[in-house]
Amino acid sequence: MLKWAWVLFLVVAVLGLLHPALAARLRLGRLPGDLRFRHRGRDYLFPFASTLLLSLLATLLFRWL
Repeated sequence: MLKWAWVLFLVVAVLGLLHPALAARLRLGRLPGDLRFRHRGRDYLFPFASTLLLSLLATLLFRWL
């Protein structure tokens, strides 16, 4: 159990560091279905389509493992 916790921690840490590069390459946050609003000088992002896509990919990956 402790091994899986360390692996999960390392995966999350690496993905956190690579997030800007991955988001730009995969266009996360800019897919059709992602809502972006600007109100009083602030940007609000609701990435519905990106969340569904990542959830689908994670589901397929974990079912395959």
